Amino acid sequence: MEKQLALQMRGITKRFGPVVANDHVDLDVYEGEILAILGENGCGKTTLMNMISGIYFPDEGKIFVDGHEVVIRSPKDAFQHGIGMIHQHFKLVDLFTAAENIVLGVKEEGRYNLKAINAKVAQIAEKYGFHIDPQKKIYDMSVSEKQTVEIIKVLYRGADILILDEPTAVLTPQEIDKLFQVLRRMKADGKSIIIITHKLNEVLAVSDRVAILRKGEHIATVNTAETNEAQLTEMMVGKKVDLNIDRELPRSPAPRLVVEGLNLDDSEGLHVLRDISFTANGGEILGIAGIAGSGQRELLESIAGLQPLKSGKIIFHNPKKDKPVTFFHKSMKRVKELGAQGAFHDRQGKPVSFDGMATGAVRKWVESGDVLFKEDEIIDLRDKTPLQIRELGVRLSFVPEDRLGMGLVGSMGITDNMMLRSYRKGHAGFLDRKKPRALADEIIHELEVVTPGVNTPVRRLSGGNVQKVLVGREIAFAPKVLMAAYPVRGLDINSSYTIYHLLNKQKENGVAVIFVGEDLDVLLALCDRILVINSGSITGLVDARTVTKEEIGLLMTRTDYARKEDA
Repeated sequence: MEKQLALQMRGITKRFGPVVANDHVDLDVYEGEILAILGENGCGKTTLMNMISGIYFPDEGKIFVDGHEVVIRSPKDAFQHGIGMIHQHFKLVDLFTAAENIVLGVKEEGRYNLKAINAKVAQIAEKYGFHIDPQKKIYDMSVSEKQTVEIIKVLYRGADILILDEPTAVLTPQEIDKLFQVLRRMKADGKSIIIITHKLNEVLAVSDRVAILRKGEHIATVNTAETNEAQLTEMMVGKKVDLNIDRELPRSPAPRLVVEGLNLDDSEGLHVLRDISFTANGGEILGIAGIAGSGQRELLESIAGLQPLKSGKIIFHNPKKDKPVTFFHKSMKRVKELGAQGAFHDRQGKPVSFDGMATGAVRKWVESGDVLFKEDEIIDLRDKTPLQIRELGVRLSFVPEDRLGMGLVGSMGITDNMMLRSYRKGHAGFLDRKKPRALADEIIHELEVVTPGVNTPVRRLSGGNVQKVLVGREIAFAPKVLMAAYPVRGLDINSSYTIYHLLNKQKENGVAVIFVGEDLDVLLALCDRILVINSGSITGLVDARTVTKEEIGLLMTRTDYARKEDA
């Protein structure tokens, strides 16, 4: 039986001033299929979907639903044509129940009959395999439950074409599996589903076809069963991309940041972080995994001096001037012990290990004067502001989750945002703009930032390019500790791997990297150890080389931490 077209786009063009976001795009969506939309940041994926859902109106082109030309000027028009979009950031009223949020804005004859509404919501949930309590308040729900409410909201309004923007971004592996099962049931029921995502493994797992956009143009649509990750990436980028994360074993890792018994309460006295303790080693990437809102943001902000702690210690081991090892001549056993802890390097700065060497060989090497001892300065960061931390000589860089709200100033250009790190060095009211301008040019070139110029306000850049500017600036600070919260969120596959390689380079340089991520496949491939937290408490500390994705998923929903088992 021939498939029926549910949606057609012909010659769709959208311009924002001189920028062409979509250039004469043709796209077909069939009934009973899952279509994935792939493309680099700024290629026009979201803009295209926003025109289908009524948020934008095309400058040129036509849209057809069930073979009939339609005009979509608002989300209300989109719903009238059976089109609904589930955004990555949920639009729900926390104080309302699931059913109240679902029916909000729907015109009903007479008064709302909540009993009938609850029954209809339960019926939709049962039909597609959702697990939801219609009378449960939004503020009591998990992330996956909130997403379920958003999906049922568009189904309640009669949508037959559903658009999901990054639907798996904040879900555990188990929740992703459940979502995919639901999507397959919806597909079997004849629904047309469009997914915007950057996770190629999920595209291959759930979609029937893949549409690739590049620089606003529709490059191709291919059958998922006839392609692979390498081919999709090459079509997205226009060249071959290495999709391997080269993870080397940590070389002589040494403690750089030690967190002990960290406790943090919110303004209402509720626990946000409970007894958090861990060590981040130089020359290692420590991953942090957890369901969204489990305390990841507050943990990094506490270390950076942005959150007042209730109790606990934050100790930074700052490398001081090296000195020869001759002091230890009378205790070679101690020298070997320190060598195992990564306390030595040669005069070129490379780590030195005495593993497998006889005592005599170690003594001869030490007496040559070519081995230096790393002596650390112990600095307490507790209750220090970011400025005080910097004045203490602590090179700590932080890439926050909120790019424009906390990391960059949206109204300023790239050069001015570079100066946020150095403006206090100016004299008599004058600022040196040459070095920040050179740094801005370097970041644009090295990270392939798409921007009209260094003075273009960063708020006008795509989310991925904003993130590149922020990460580039923090790495340019030459940190000893680099904390990054979701540094690849919203980035395309090519840009993501650029960031992964940058983090690995920092690791090779002896930096202690703390990486908060949501893609467990990436955490397993990039990190050396993974700290798992749930509801502000540690639920596990595991070796990323031996743990499975399913085990981490279970730890993300666990409420206790068996310290002896995980030690």
